Amino acid sequence: MTASEEPRRGFWRENSLTLTFGIAFLVVLVGQAVTGHAEFNEQMTVDGLQSLTFADYLASSDFAVDVTENWQSEFLQFFLYIFGTVYLVQRGSPESKKIHEAGIESDRKQRVGQHARPDSPRWAGTGDWRQTLYARSLGTVMGTLFILSWLAQSITGTAAYNDQRLRQFEDPVSWADYVATPDFWNRTLQNWQSELLAVAAMVVLSIYLRQRGSPESKPVGAAHAATGIEG
Repeated sequence: MTASEEPRRGFWRENSLTLTFGIAFLVVLVGQAVTGHAEFNEQMTVDGLQSLTFADYLASSDFAVDVTENWQSEFLQFFLYIFGTVYLVQRGSPESKKIHEAGIESDRKQRVGQHARPDSPRWAGTGDWRQTLYARSLGTVMGTLFILSWLAQSITGTAAYNDQRLRQFEDPVSWADYVATPDFWNRTLQNWQSELLAVAAMVVLSIYLRQRGSPESKPVGAAHAATGIEG
């Protein structure tokens, strides 16, 4: 039976990975909102101030900055990993390309220009600026999402920081001043270091450890030195 003749398994089955993580994301986001609202109101009570309703908390800068500071670190992780794995390799890791394949690879291997196939994306075979743009579209979009979420974090962080200062009868600061504060960089760097550690751990541990059936792991019987081989 060819790929085109394989029976369709239904929308939910064919998209189960995206749907499962998407639903899990929404569940966790709701959980964060509920617990964040409770924590925020506890602090407001300690400060002798009026509590916020759940709806008001969702629209607050405190909730927004907590969300966006995590988003920007995740997009940074993928942006760096996507571009880094073009040229950087790790012997024995399925997260790495084979050692001799470092670089942007040939047009034939990448199926671009005259090597594009009938089922290739249309821009892959154009041979002009559209091909160049599409060939870097994933990293470009991830980088753009990182910058946008970083800006969102800095803007909402400024508002949350100023709300705290006003509650303490202190003057608010500008966006530029806030971006230079330890508060901003503490929020930012504690997320960056955790994401970079997680990537490094995945790259190294996948050399020696296995997870049967996962494309993120080498086949169980693959040699430790086997590089760029996925299960």
